[in-house]
Amino acid sequence: MKAILPVAGMGTRLRPLTHTTPKALVHVAGKPILGHILDALIPLGIDEVVLIVGHLGEQIEQYVRSTYPVRVRCVEQPERLGLGHAVLLAQEAFGCEDEPVLIVLGDTIFSADLRSVLAAKGSAIGVHEVEDPTRFGVVELEGTRIRRLVEKPAEPPSNLAIVGVYYLASSRRLFAALQQIIERDIKLKGEYQLTDALQLLIEQGEEMTTFPVLDWLDCGNPETLLESNRLLLDKQKGNGQLPSAEDCIIIPPVSIAPSARIVQSIVGPYVSIAEGVEVRQCIIRNSIVNREAHVTNVLLSDSIIGERAAVGGTYAQVNVGDSSDIRVAG
Repeated sequence: MKAILPVAGMGTRLRPLTHTTPKALVHVAGKPILGHILDALIPLGIDEVVLIVGHLGEQIEQYVRSTYPVRVRCVEQPERLGLGHAVLLAQEAFGCEDEPVLIVLGDTIFSADLRSVLAAKGSAIGVHEVEDPTRFGVVELEGTRIRRLVEKPAEPPSNLAIVGVYYLASSRRLFAALQQIIERDIKLKGEYQLTDALQLLIEQGEEMTTFPVLDWLDCGNPETLLESNRLLLDKQKGNGQLPSAEDCIIIPPVSIAPSARIVQSIVGPYVSIAEGVEVRQCIIRNSIVNREAHVTNVLLSDSIIGERAAVGGTYAQVNVGDSSDIRVAG
């Protein structure tokens, strides 16, 4: 079975990190966002991943090919014309075959019983109960079936938000519906929406149900990325290996890569330290430190440090992009 993962977004709310790292590869709780997603999908029997790429797409392709034992096909989305357009670009990977397809947005870390969804073999959309459904696309139900999909309604018919995980029983019907909305030029805010194609399928008689998404983690901005890091670390077992830690205090939960070096520092709680990082004489809490960064003589809190960045000084709360050199004055 194939999975379509749209990962072409620019990740503007995570800048400066996403100037040089695609949003899907931003680290959280020990691995890229995309890594958490694929860890959930591969055990389901997904044998091919279709990546819809754009900004820095070659990095995403290289990561998936080098990390996961699955066929990878990359399709570039040259213009940002919406999620519906992005999914339609995957049609070439299916050829003339008609088969079920799983669609997961590339920035959606989630937990759900997808095995049961696949076993049921009927089209279904993942939903999560939210306090303010006016901020989301929501489903209107008639019994257990979806009657209508409504985008950011002023008067929500339910509190079940659409979270970016979709199972469609027929790829052929899906692509035909997407082609129809593009031919009819049905847009919302200048973009072709996947929900419009799904609504068209419902109107054509397709039975669609929902399934609960238990955990739905937003990684769209620095604050929510750090919150997702905290929630994921709380769920993980173990606190990383410390092959090169000298005179350190580690306060779990943390995720520390085996190749990281920690010297005379207090690390934790809620800290993720990636491969090749060096930390000296620091106190770090509630932060993410990306690959090959160097952090020296600093008290760091609620911060994100980019790859190969160098940070030193005194107390700081920072969001530092890749290859930056920051000195914090007292």
